[in-house]
Amino acid sequence: MTEREIFSAVALRYPEWAEAPYISAKAKGSVAERLVEIARENQVPVVEDTALANVLSIQNIGSLIPEETYSALATIFAFIVNLEKDKS
Repeated sequence: MTEREIFSAVALRYPEWAEAPYISAKAKGSVAERLVEIARENQVPVVEDTALANVLSIQNIGSLIPEETYSALATIFAFIVNLEKDKS
């Protein structure tokens, strides 16, 4: 298995005070699988996007997401907001 094939997970936060979403956690391999499991157990939305995870996983925890990912993440955040509205 090459490094590109290793499962990656990246957690994002976008508090009201932040200028953009930032990376709050990231992991690879079995730790990444556990990160996703914990998110699902706590009903945190999980979106699978291998290409985006690969781009974000090279960033440091605490760093803002790169500008080139804004469009992709805006679509994901809009999807999550709509899911939350449907739950209410």
